[in-house]
Amino acid sequence: MSVPEPPPASADLTPLRRNSSFQLLWAGGAVSQLGSELTRLAMPLLVLGLTGSPAWAGVVTGAGVAAAVLTQVPAGVWVDRWDRRRTLVTGSALRAANSAGLAVLVTAGGVQVWHLVLFGVVDGMCGAFVDPATWTAIRGVVPVPHLPAAYAQEESRRHAASLLGPPLGGLLYGFGRAVPFVADAVTFLVAALCAVLAKVPRRPAGGRERVRRGMHREAGEAVGWLWRHRGLRSVYGVAMAMNLLGGAMLLPLIVLVGERGGGALDTGAVLATAGLGGLVGALLSRRTGQLLPPGQLFLAVVALFGIALSAMALPLGWWWPMVPLVLIALSTPAINVVMNVVLARLTPDDMLGRMDAVLTVGSRGLAPLGPVLGGALATALGGAASLVLLGALLLLTAAVAATSRDLRGFTGAA
Repeated sequence: MSVPEPPPASADLTPLRRNSSFQLLWAGGAVSQLGSELTRLAMPLLVLGLTGSPAWAGVVTGAGVAAAVLTQVPAGVWVDRWDRRRTLVTGSALRAANSAGLAVLVTAGGVQVWHLVLFGVVDGMCGAFVDPATWTAIRGVVPVPHLPAAYAQEESRRHAASLLGPPLGGLLYGFGRAVPFVADAVTFLVAALCAVLAKVPRRPAGGRERVRRGMHREAGEAVGWLWRHRGLRSVYGVAMAMNLLGGAMLLPLIVLVGERGGGALDTGAVLATAGLGGLVGALLSRRTGQLLPPGQLFLAVVALFGIALSAMALPLGWWWPMVPLVLIALSTPAINVVMNVVLARLTPDDMLGRMDAVLTVGSRGLAPLGPVLGGALATALGGAASLVLLGALLLLTAAVAATSRDLRGFTGAA
């Protein structure tokens, strides 16, 4: 019978910068995140080029998000049972094959909208396994005192990728419609290699024994744990509305830049500013996260998001949305880092995968509708009016959430 691998004995003595397992995981995640950001812009441009419809672009994007959300809970249960290292490698390899297959179809000139929907579904399902496996792997190789720095570094790679990815995606798309997807496939192969080299603990204690207990029971344990933490439950309830409305932002923003005369490279430059602001925000996140308790910090971020989203509609040229995007991106890393640390400290090790899945579904349960909503609003109202409406709804969400005593008083303590 195999024995679960413990974290390295020297983990507590090793500075994070010299923690090779974490740094390999981080590097693989950074490269694959960059590839995903390439296609985040390239996919809507491809759909718009094929159909001319923002609504269809929303459907394609929403299909991938829906697949991820629907797969999340069973994926989280299986991550707590399976070999985490093998899950990371297999998921990244499948995503590489998925991107390569779409690149072949685009190059051959036979791509259709249903191919793009299928691509999004497969990528979303693979991501539902890779994301919680990565989260639990970090907890397995990083000691608790180093978690704030580790999650801040994780947050910085996400924003660095969003800084470089959109303009690079627009540039590669200009070379050829298939080129961003070829690059995406290569990045996933690099991520798979990094997962092979990182010494990730393969399975949590008791993972093999729980196979006999049933998926519903295991998922129910995670839901019950969350239900007993009322403040945490309130935070992720508001996050559900925030992710719905924030997820609806992308297509109206792309349409707005186009309405004001911006091209693919201009759109990439606008989106890249979110990465710039997020990168700076990630570097400052440990200090920013100490300004307010987690619940109050979350409310402030939602309100700022709504104000900035509405401000994008000001008629100041295609470049103007860069300014509100920077403000949004500066604020969000702090709450992401704070909540990741809170969850990593509170959640039992053998429940990490399931809890990540439950919270992802809880916070993103309505997220698949975001791109569909954004595409429909952009088609009916245009870019500017859609962004104003979404911003107003976010402000309303913050106002209603502020009436919750559990949310206002949430400190992240056990």
